[in-house]
Amino acid sequence: MIHPIYKILSFKIQEPYTLQIVFDDKTVKTINFSSILIGEMYGPLKNLSLFNQVKIDPEVHTLVWPNGADFDPATLYDWNQNHSEILSRISLNEQVTA
Repeated sequence: MIHPIYKILSFKIQEPYTLQIVFDDKTVKTINFSSILIGEMYGPLKNLSLFNQVKIDPEVHTLVWPNGADFDPATLYDWNQNHSEILSRISLNEQVTA
């Protein structure tokens, strides 16, 4: 199975926990991350000042945060299809580490 490779060109903070993301094929997606801000990796991003420190990693062209949180660009590109799976994986990891 071939998976497309996407790069993030830019982003704008639209409102709390919501980013407008521009991909290399000029697709623009607006994603509200608030529902997945749980667990060891993403939970700290509930701190809005930490969330707003998001940057684009120049090597892999995806969003990264100072605490090491990141997402594959393809996951972000297909966020609507991937959201529930992401949420269930984060919740499962949270249960395992508890």
